[in-house]
Amino acid sequence: MPGFFRQGDELTCDGVPLSSIAGEVGTPFYVYSRAEMEGRFRRFDAAFASVPHLVCYAAKANSNLAILRFLASLHAGADVVSGGELRACLESGFAAERIVFSGVGKTEEEIAAGVEAGILAFNAESEAEVRKIDAASRARGVRSRVALRVNPDIDARSHPYISTGLKHNKFGVDIGEAPGILERCRSLPGVAFTGLQAHIGSQIVETEPLAETARELANLARRLAARGFRLETLDLGGGIGIGATEEEGLSPEAYAGAVLPPLAGLDMTILIEPGRAIVGSAGALVTRVLSIKESSGKRFVIVDAGMNDLIRPPLYGAIHPIESVGLARGQSIVADVVGPICETSDFFARDAELQEPGEGDLLAIRDAGAYGFAMASNYNFRPRAAEVLVEEAAFRVIRRRETFEDLVRLERG
Repeated sequence: MPGFFRQGDELTCDGVPLSSIAGEVGTPFYVYSRAEMEGRFRRFDAAFASVPHLVCYAAKANSNLAILRFLASLHAGADVVSGGELRACLESGFAAERIVFSGVGKTEEEIAAGVEAGILAFNAESEAEVRKIDAASRARGVRSRVALRVNPDIDARSHPYISTGLKHNKFGVDIGEAPGILERCRSLPGVAFTGLQAHIGSQIVETEPLAETARELANLARRLAARGFRLETLDLGGGIGIGATEEEGLSPEAYAGAVLPPLAGLDMTILIEPGRAIVGSAGALVTRVLSIKESSGKRFVIVDAGMNDLIRPPLYGAIHPIESVGLARGQSIVADVVGPICETSDFFARDAELQEPGEGDLLAIRDAGAYGFAMASNYNFRPRAAEVLVEEAAFRVIRRRETFEDLVRLERG
């Protein structure tokens, strides 16, 4: 059984006790299950096996180089949103022809890097961006592949901060304007329109918004084919949600079952861009209890991790299950689990019901493999946590804990 489970009184990652890792690397730390990541990737790959497809891992979810190298070894594609992610993926072994470059604000340098690498496609966000890609490509004597990102005005039914497919969002072009943009740009010598893309949001756990997006993209692809456009790829984006249990999330099989029927008959390769759905449940943030405080009848469990380590609860209202690493012997209490940062928003859970831990006990904040360390900061001059990968019944540090010297290196001299 891959991932996080209990053996006796101890929470483990792939059978490795989290307390053993804490004893060697200290707290807080992120820990990831390689077996869980592999299992999730292979389920997506198998779910789309009936059609030509490519699973492009959304590198922004977790861009640790060890994780990128591992997913590249599984022959995954990659979805990148910056020049840094592009370089990290290329250097980690992802083939350029399996990389798509998304993002609403690509710089000239980033476009040039994608052109020179010869990536599978730019997911272009506007007509102006298409023309920038054309100019960069002509300057280098090449023709770059472009997929136009369209905005279908579909509500992902998730948090508004992670909704990207509504008409007032900054992403993509109005789906009704797409034919005109493609017609105006079809004669540009530096670009070849090879696909369409849409991404309506993140942490989506209902199939209907995703199925509706697939229908809209398929209908547009058919209309464009009638106009003589030879499109090769249809990119459905990502955003597949996870939950504390398989039933609370959206399984790869249910996702494929919802989006494939509207695409029937299209002679195109289907691209998907899961990130959280591959690495989210494969990771946890392990933290140590510093103290338990009561004030005005309210209890606080204060831990050594802070919002600089995991900002999703205060930023998105994200719910991450929290459990004791060892056997919790205390009575059931209702408390806020909070960090040491000087912000009221520094919390991991509010009014959570849990077994009262003792000072020095370890807690695991679950489902933190995506957008955890990737969004971490050094606020309050705090070093970022270590990252650990568990593989084949052993663990190794894949990013050491930062030191004070790491934090000031760029300011000295």
